[in-house]
Amino acid sequence: MHFNILVEDQSGKKALDILVSKIIGDAHTFFVYSYKGIGRIPKNMRDAKDAAKRILLDNLPKLLKGYGRTQSGRPHFQEVVILVCDLDDKCLKAFRDELYGILNACNPRPEARFCIAIEEGEAWFLGDLNAVKTAYPKAKDAVLSSYVNDSICGTWEKLADAVCQGGVSVLSAKGWQAVGTEKSKWAEEITPHMTVESNLSPSFCYFCGKMRELSGVA
Repeated sequence: MHFNILVEDQSGKKALDILVSKIIGDAHTFFVYSYKGIGRIPKNMRDAKDAAKRILLDNLPKLLKGYGRTQSGRPHFQEVVILVCDLDDKCLKAFRDELYGILNACNPRPEARFCIAIEEGEAWFLGDLNAVKTAYPKAKDAVLSSYVNDSICGTWEKLADAVCQGGVSVLSAKGWQAVGTEKSKWAEEITPHMTVESNLSPSFCYFCGKMRELSGVA
């Protein structure tokens, strides 16, 4: 099986470039495509007017149509599209319904799955506190222990308060570019220490389950 994995930012790519092999082993192939933000699903599911901006949800109708045509043109090649993005403050059911609306409108329809990090990708790091502590031995235990897995609580802010000097207030004051750089650093430093089987994030476990189901990994 070949996996085309779509993520909303560079930190997501850095994390999944490391994690996917841990989940499905080396018998399958994958490539993680990063975009420059999550964006929003276009009204009436029309294609984005400015695809060059590489905003994930804005381009999703066009992307899935393209994958549908590609997959139908090589039926003997097993491949699937996996969308990985943050829920943020959206309603999970409504968001998933919108995503499947786009998928079902494709003709031909590609093989695709949607895996939503709840609330944000940092929830997958916080699902493995041992990995966080290994990467950041001085991380604040009181902050980490107060986190409830996959809760809507300001997830990246929680991780920033635990591992960054001065916490989220100091990091946020540096601007969004600094926040993005720090998120990429977390992905690079925490992900190598993560143990897939013991992760407590339900949305991460769902992602792992889908990947293993599709790849035939027990």
